[in-house]
Amino acid sequence: MHDYGQSYMKFPFMIYQIQTKFRDEARPRAGLIRVREFIMKDAYSFHTSQADLEDYYDKCHKAYERIYAIAGLPEVISVASDSGMMGGNISYEFMLLTPIDEDSIAVCTECDYRANMEATECIIHNEKNNVAQELVLIHTPDIHTIEEVCEFLHCDEKTSCKAVVYQRNSDDHYIVLFIRGDLEVNETKLTNYLGCDIHPAIITEESGLNAGYIGPVNLSGSFTVLYDRSLKGMNNLSCGANIYGYHYTGLDMGRDIEGAEYHDFTKIQEGGICPHCGKPAITVSRGIEVGNIFQLGTKYTKSMNMTYIDTKGEAQYPVMGCYGIGIGRLAASICEAHHDDHGPIWPLAVAPWQVHLCAVHADAGEIQAYADKLYEELQDKGVEVIYDDRMVSAGVMFSDADLIGVPYRVIVSPRNIKQNIVEIVSRDKSLSANVPMTSAVEEIIKILSAAK
Repeated sequence: MHDYGQSYMKFPFMIYQIQTKFRDEARPRAGLIRVREFIMKDAYSFHTSQADLEDYYDKCHKAYERIYAIAGLPEVISVASDSGMMGGNISYEFMLLTPIDEDSIAVCTECDYRANMEATECIIHNEKNNVAQELVLIHTPDIHTIEEVCEFLHCDEKTSCKAVVYQRNSDDHYIVLFIRGDLEVNETKLTNYLGCDIHPAIITEESGLNAGYIGPVNLSGSFTVLYDRSLKGMNNLSCGANIYGYHYTGLDMGRDIEGAEYHDFTKIQEGGICPHCGKPAITVSRGIEVGNIFQLGTKYTKSMNMTYIDTKGEAQYPVMGCYGIGIGRLAASICEAHHDDHGPIWPLAVAPWQVHLCAVHADAGEIQAYADKLYEELQDKGVEVIYDDRMVSAGVMFSDADLIGVPYRVIVSPRNIKQNIVEIVSRDKSLSANVPMTSAVEEIIKILSAAK
C-alpha cells in the first residue's frame, strides 16, 4: 500500500479483504449475531482531500443500501452512530430493525432522523419554578435510591438530582456525574467526553463519598464532578446532602452551584425531542447492526506514516474511509427476517442453491431416470441445484428441504409421474404450480427469471 500510493495520480483507490476475524470477548452473545470468530468484509478507501472522501463515501453508502435490498433485507436502515475506537468524525451503521435485542435506535416519526442511541443528542427543555424554595436539610434515614427518596419526600423524580458515580479504568479515579433523577446516563457520551475508559464505581469508606447521599452542595474531595444539561437552570430540586442519612430540598442550580458547566450525558428516551426537527417524536427501536462505514480522516495514515506526493511536490497524508459488512451476522440477520416455524426462507440472491430437487421414491426406475435428467439439464442451464434422491419418506425429505430453506422446490414423485407433471413449490408458499414434464426446465427458468 505504501508503494502503490506514493503519487497523487494513484488516488483515489480502495483495497478490500474478506477474512476471518476475532472478537476479544469472554463469550458469544445473541446466538449467531455476536460470535467470537466471524467473517468480515473490510474495505478501505484513500483520497487526497476530504471532499473526494465525502463523494466516495456517499457512493458507498448508496451501494450498501442496494446490497441489503438485493440480499433480501429492504428493512435495513442507515443510522448515524458513534465512531468509537475507529475514530473519525462521521460514521453510519446499517441496522436491521427487529425485536432481537442488540442495539437501540432512535427514530423520529416526524422526519428522517435516525441514529444509534449512543450517538443521539438528548434535548431537554428545562422549566424553572418561579417561586424558589430555600435549601433545607431533611433527615432521610435508611433511604438510598432515587425512588425511595422521591417517595419519602413526596416529589417527582423529574424534580430530583441524582449522582451516578464511575471510576477511570486506568487509576480508579472517581467521576461523579449529576443528572436529573428520571434520566439515564449515556456511558458512550461520558466516555467520549472524558477520553478514557470507565466502569461503575465501587464506593468505599475511604473514598469520601456517602453512597446514597451524594449531592452537589458541599461536595469535597479530589473527584471529577460533571453536570448533565438536564439540570441547567433548574430549581426546587431534591438531592443528597453528602451527610449519611440526609438530603436537601430546594436545590437551585444557579444559586447553590456556582460555575457549573453542563454537557449532554443523557440517554434519549421514548417521546424525546428530535435533534433534527425539534418535535417530541422520538421512538426507540431495536436492531441488529449488519454493516458500518466511517470517515476516518488521517488518523491511521499518520500512525502508519503513509504519505504521497501532491501536485506541488509536497508530502501529504491521505484521507481514509472504512467500510465493513459482517458476512456471518448478515446471514443470521436474513434468517431472523425471513423464516417460519420450519426453518429459514432464503432470498434468491443469497440462497445456497436456487432449486431443491426432490426425487420421492427414487428407487423406482422411471423416477430416478427423469430426476437425473432434470438435474443435468438444469445444471447445463446454469441453475444451482441441490438434488435429494435419498431413500426416505416424503415427509422427511420435505421437512429437511424446509430446514435448508432453498427458495424453490421441484418435486418428482410417483403420483406426479403418472400425471406427466412436475410440482414446483416456493419455500415461502407463495407459489405452487404443476407443469408438464416436457417443459419443466423452461418453466423453472422462467420462474427464476421473474423472481430475480
